[in-house]
Amino acid sequence: MSLGFRVAVGQFKEVTPDDLSFCKQLGVTGITINRPDFEAPSWRTFLGKHYPYGPADFNKSAKWDFMDLLNLRRRIEDFGLKLEAIENVPYHFYDKALIGAEGRDAQIENYCETLRNLGRAGINTLGYHFCPNLVWRTSTARPARGGAGVTAFNYDDARHAPVTHGREIGAAEMWENFEYFITRVLPVAEEAGVRMSLHADDPPVPTLGGVARIMNSLDGFRRAMKIGNSPNHGLTFCVGTWGQMGGETVYEALDEFSRQKRAFYLHMRNIKGSVPDFSECFIDEGDLDVVRILRILKTNGFDGFLIDDHVPQMTADTPWGHRGRAFSTGYLRGLCRGIEEAERAAH
Repeated sequence: MSLGFRVAVGQFKEVTPDDLSFCKQLGVTGITINRPDFEAPSWRTFLGKHYPYGPADFNKSAKWDFMDLLNLRRRIEDFGLKLEAIENVPYHFYDKALIGAEGRDAQIENYCETLRNLGRAGINTLGYHFCPNLVWRTSTARPARGGAGVTAFNYDDARHAPVTHGREIGAAEMWENFEYFITRVLPVAEEAGVRMSLHADDPPVPTLGGVARIMNSLDGFRRAMKIGNSPNHGLTFCVGTWGQMGGETVYEALDEFSRQKRAFYLHMRNIKGSVPDFSECFIDEGDLDVVRILRILKTNGFDGFLIDDHVPQMTADTPWGHRGRAFSTGYLRGLCRGIEEAERAAH
């Protein structure tokens, strides 16, 4: 009995042929790319851009070009893999839209053209966040099991940081900015056949650097999905970030949104603790019940994909974490196989 969902590999900010061979060796069928900068030399090399071709070479950096996106998808498919999603546009594509600054309308129009180009190129899922000051950690290499390096966060250490955007931006203003943005881009996403997949604010605390973090609770996401009410709008469900909210929130939210078919894909990692103080860890330890998470997905007929997320830095590993990702991906694939076999035996 098939679970109906699959394990992929994620968080490539740049990719090489060896990386794609590595993914094939892990036994996955798809990958995600995170915030590609197609003007970077590494991306030009990967896409084989040895000479100018098409608008990509004269239309710079405010949006993604159709030809670059098409070539990215085809290049990955040449290795027998599927491009499951692209996660996040470059921050400068919509930084003004995030805070409601002058120039946001031009950014939103460019964002809409990026959505159209994703659809034209056959890439149907775009992950995004609505968090102007991004992910925070107060420790980026805390020793964990066997001396592996993990990230950690303590709110008491971070809460007195200076403002990051020149002034304080409260929750009411952030909700106004979100509604202004999503109600303009979502109809374009629908027309283009692209799903927009919203990630929770990491860490999910009330405010950091003077900026409110509004995607930090179950009620916040209910509000966001009501404002952006569309089958093309859903969640990048990061179990680590939802787990940081504490208690049963991660399981309650996953059950609710997966039943509604609004959990498009999952980031899989484990944590110890929750806000205001937590650390990441290996996926086979920690406070989150990964088997329970997978069983919720099976019960609710989830048909998307899972990717590894924020893996510990293991001995002699690469910056991207090939060893850590091999461990996490193998563990997830093994759990999925075990659940399949248990279901088959039960029937």
